[in-house]
Amino acid sequence: MISKRKAFITGIKSLKLTTSEVKFLKKQKPWGIILFSRNIKSVNQTKLLTDSIRKLFKDPHYPILIDQEGGRVNRLKNIITFDNLTGEYFGKLYVQDKRKFNIIYKLFIDKSSYLLKQIGVNINTLPVLDLRIKGASNIIGDRSFSENKKIVSKVGDICIDLFNQNSIATVIKHIPGHGLAKVDSHNFTPVVDKTINYLIKNDFFPFKNKDSLFAMTAHIIYKKIDPLNTATHSKKIINIIRKKIGFKNVLISDDLSMKSLKYDLITNTIKSFEAGCNLALHCNGNYNEMRVVAENSPLVNNFIIKKTSLFYKNLS
Repeated sequence: MISKRKAFITGIKSLKLTTSEVKFLKKQKPWGIILFSRNIKSVNQTKLLTDSIRKLFKDPHYPILIDQEGGRVNRLKNIITFDNLTGEYFGKLYVQDKRKFNIIYKLFIDKSSYLLKQIGVNINTLPVLDLRIKGASNIIGDRSFSENKKIVSKVGDICIDLFNQNSIATVIKHIPGHGLAKVDSHNFTPVVDKTINYLIKNDFFPFKNKDSLFAMTAHIIYKKIDPLNTATHSKKIINIIRKKIGFKNVLISDDLSMKSLKYDLITNTIKSFEAGCNLALHCNGNYNEMRVVAENSPLVNNFIIKKTSLFYKNLS
């Protein structure tokens, strides 16, 4: 039952569940699981893995996520190559030749969705709605569709719609906008010094009015709004996400093991929920860390139950 699950998403270590992971999943009951390249060797192996996860929960629709963008963020690299199919490539194609874009982008998402369903994945953490900004960290770079906010927004809408047509849910990221970050939030804490008015008109703009059931937060400090906390830990920023940007669905933290967050893992987990995140994400498959996140995550609330039921309905 959904109501018995805890409000976190966890990674796992390898190509199949270990005995300790099986015990952990049965006991802690995460809302979902996210896969990475370390979990994917072939289509058949990955389907066996996802089937074993769903069998544990007796749930054919159990949420299994992947971070599959194409380009350099390709968790399916052991199965297929998407090296040239970056966000930037599709953003430029949209500007140059919309007819060609419509054909190629639909083909890309249809085939990606087919492959995701073949391996048992039903949620993809796409589209990247961060702006491409000169002088910023390359952690976003060609993952972005464009430096133009309207192009990012429009291609983002198309991406979400095409995945929805294929019964794959989307996670818009990194809300409210990672583009201005001058350092990689995997390793450092980015600090953005723009005013709230500037951010709402620019970096926050592509996230407005998106028909996505899920969004992932940015581990970034927006100094002029909240000088102390990253968006993941900031009630002020999440209030802006809810009221100014208007995102009303499930808000997932970015990976809590990233070094942008400066507290211990217990505090990082608790502060995410206190700020207003609905689900805590932990990716690296470290068993001891997984246990810490699980033990400091609450049971899913009625809001998550309602949205999960909608997610299940959209799959059918």
